[in-house]
Amino acid sequence: MKALFSLPPTVWLLGLVSLFNDAASDMIYPLVPLYLASVLMAGPKALGIIEGVAEATGSLLKLFSGVLADKTRSTKIWVVGGYSLAALGRPLLALAASWPMVLALRFADRVGKGLRSSPRDALLALSIPPERRGLAFGLHRAMDNAGAVIGPLVAAWLLARHMPIRDILMWTLVPGVIAVGLALFIHEPEHARPAQKPAFSWTLQGFPPAFKRYLLVLALFTLGNASNMFLLLRAREMGLPEYQIPLLWALVSFTAMLFSTPLSALSDRFGRTRLIVSGWAVYGLFYLFLGLNGNVQWLLWPLFAFYGLFMAATEGAEKALVADFAPRELLGTAYGWFNLTAGIMLLPASMLFGWLWQSFNPVTAFSFAAGCALLAALLLKFWVVPKSGIEA
Repeated sequence: MKALFSLPPTVWLLGLVSLFNDAASDMIYPLVPLYLASVLMAGPKALGIIEGVAEATGSLLKLFSGVLADKTRSTKIWVVGGYSLAALGRPLLALAASWPMVLALRFADRVGKGLRSSPRDALLALSIPPERRGLAFGLHRAMDNAGAVIGPLVAAWLLARHMPIRDILMWTLVPGVIAVGLALFIHEPEHARPAQKPAFSWTLQGFPPAFKRYLLVLALFTLGNASNMFLLLRAREMGLPEYQIPLLWALVSFTAMLFSTPLSALSDRFGRTRLIVSGWAVYGLFYLFLGLNGNVQWLLWPLFAFYGLFMAATEGAEKALVADFAPRELLGTAYGWFNLTAGIMLLPASMLFGWLWQSFNPVTAFSFAAGCALLAALLLKFWVVPKSGIEA
């Protein structure tokens, strides 16, 4: 706790910004399908187009913004701009008269996420000494997950009070503005001026071989990490009542919120690789058990809490490991590659998972995902060799 409260103000500010931003974002996330169907009379096809375009755009921009942050030697401007764009776009959904307008606004929201994510991660890494990176990233993920718990609960409470969906969308302006206001107070750390501006390279020149291997292993793991919607679909298929589905996912975010900080902090003492390998192994076991489980509904609750532990153990440590590998002057670009790899693989992962489920059965799909995770864990342990000072 002493180490936690001695973290720099920038770390806490970034955590609070993520908390308020995610509270706003997760207030509308479960409402968008309802809004499209009940207000704009659009169907699943429109929802698929909207989310597909939005997520693909966000993934590509994460690399672009990371490279620009390194070239301009400034991270704050991208962080503030990204959060501002999202804060303005969300409440405007209430004024949308057709699904193409929703597409444009969701596109703007994901552009904001793409612009801020990599510079924010670089800013966090630059603000903390290497021996406390796990703790800092863990705290950030904990506060981010706290927002993911608060947002849906607030939305559910407002719906229970019979507030129209349009009004709820407008209310997202409040936490969004608070997030931007807090971001303005963030202090930009000193950037060492390199001899020349870092040049972008599609072949990752300037990065150590271990970082390149790390990205390849991350891509393999993500190939088995399909959309979380499949987990909820599996729970529904097993007979869980619909009203309990949001509560089941809230349990995941709540567990991740509680354990992200202490588990990520362990990576500062015992090594990033050990913690990530353990987390990926937990993921593999979770998918195996969920796929093989028949209709034992009560097991879903401990299983999904188990999944929250995977998120808590890996989300912060994975990002801290990027900073351990990457040169300081290329941190933005490094997080750009990391976020791009993790994001762009979600599309083939979800398509493959859905094909295996529909063509064969859920057990085949979940077993494939578990196999990818366990193989990635082995490769991370024995093939991705960290540089001296991280861990063997």
